[in-house]
Amino acid sequence: MVKDRLFGKTLAELSAVAAAASLPPYAARQIAGWLYSRGAPEINKMTDLSLKARSTLDEHYKTGLTPPTAVAAGSDGTRKYLFPLDENRYIETAFIPDRNRATVCLSVQSGCRMGCRFCMTARQGFQGNLTSGEILNQFRSIPEHNSLTNIVYMGMGEPLDNLDEVLKSLEILTSEWGYGWSPTRITVSTVGIIDRIEEFITGTKCHLAISLHTPFDDERSALMPVQKAHPVREVIDVIRKYDLGRQRRISFEYIVFRGMNDTPAHVRELARLLGGIRCRVNLIRFHAIPDADYVSPDITVMEAFRDSLNAKGITATIRASRGEDINAACGLLSTLEQNKA
Repeated sequence: MVKDRLFGKTLAELSAVAAAASLPPYAARQIAGWLYSRGAPEINKMTDLSLKARSTLDEHYKTGLTPPTAVAAGSDGTRKYLFPLDENRYIETAFIPDRNRATVCLSVQSGCRMGCRFCMTARQGFQGNLTSGEILNQFRSIPEHNSLTNIVYMGMGEPLDNLDEVLKSLEILTSEWGYGWSPTRITVSTVGIIDRIEEFITGTKCHLAISLHTPFDDERSALMPVQKAHPVREVIDVIRKYDLGRQRRISFEYIVFRGMNDTPAHVRELARLLGGIRCRVNLIRFHAIPDADYVSPDITVMEAFRDSLNAKGITATIRASRGEDINAACGLLSTLEQNKA
């Protein structure tokens, strides 16, 4: 018999589990406390539940934590962990230390259906959504768990394409019966799926990052096919509607490609597109992937682009590149592992 995973269930779901097992209503909070606050590895360690209750639960459930099977360690302290899902399917999770910050970058899908031309994960195609438990297992099961200060949903997959499970994982992370994290320590990145972005905005108080990469519609369509169905201008209209910059941090992720999206015309159009929004543009170096025609510009071009945006009133920063010696581009490590089969 395949046992269901308790880890990753919300309090409401745990209440249903307790009721089905004829446990008292308060048992749901006890189970949640063991899963999230105290980190019980097995049901039989939940010692404030009766022996009978633990035995009943153990017949049908497991905690469901699984460790990574491989790690690649970079010279800058960055580590990439590989988690198996099933036969020849993997996800990767990055740990990124930076002075007084320790960030984990979570994946939400195996592969991705967004098809971004510069992304290695997109080349895997869509293989499946992760459950809330599989998302949170990455956070809980890396060795650096207790030192983490920040969480970013910027790994493999598109969070708004798996929004139900993402919202469940965020509920567990930020609830007092869960991990009790402040939503101001969590950022969710998206390409912008219009019919789901409002649900995300109203369903959580976490920070939001939009993958932009160019302000011009034709260029963005060529880089990101999602632009045709979900134009970024309509995504920005939603952000303006909620005036999100006053409520939480809004950032726009902008991978800079040499000679493609780093011109004065791009600066002017970005200023028009983002004018009036309290936001930050994160300029990111392109991490090379096999057989890609894109090239990252040198640092002087990046700095000039940043300074030009700042002069236009758009706050822009250059994100430090990390993990370049351990297949830094998202999806490379898992693709290499899959290709071994």
